Amino acid sequence: MRNIKILFSVILLGAIFSGCGYNTMVEKQEAVASQWGNVQNAYQRRADLIPNLVATVKGYAEHEQETLTKVTEARAKATQITIDPENLTDENIREYQQAQAELSAALSRLLLIQENYPELKANQNFLALQDELAGTENRIAVERNRFNQLVKEYNAYIRKFPQIIYAGLFGFKPKAYFQAVEEAQTAIKVQF
Repeated sequence: MRNIKILFSVILLGAIFSGCGYNTMVEKQEAVASQWGNVQNAYQRRADLIPNLVATVKGYAEHEQETLTKVTEARAKATQITIDPENLTDENIREYQQAQAELSAALSRLLLIQENYPELKANQNFLALQDELAGTENRIAVERNRFNQLVKEYNAYIRKFPQIIYAGLFGFKPKAYFQAVEEAQTAIKVQF
């Protein structure tokens, strides 16, 4: 009789877990975590290109040391910030995004240096690195968009009834989105 009760309990728990969407919540949470890895991978690819870009520019623009230093410092800061996929809060995403935005700004200043150095502008290594960097920026945008889509699906799923009950019970919490940085909200003034 005891074995029958245990078997019945196991079957009942299996039915409850499958009916409450627990497995789907786990799958969606894992999809978000996996995509977060893809986002970090794209940003890391960009960070890996920077030393070669700095070295190439350094050969042509020795007296641009301040810009080169800022790029190196921004890269160091951006690569130090890591976020566990279980802790994708608004605050953590904002901190990560701010460090990446600082690196983007420093890279923009570095790429503007080429205007002052025609030899650098014609350097094949520099041009190849610039193309790779542009491709990487596109990958970052794609990965971030895909991440936001998966977060949307996950967040919507755990907020629907009856999953919202089970999500709270089992500790499934909403994940944060990547959002445009504040500077992107302001239109650029063009003056002629």
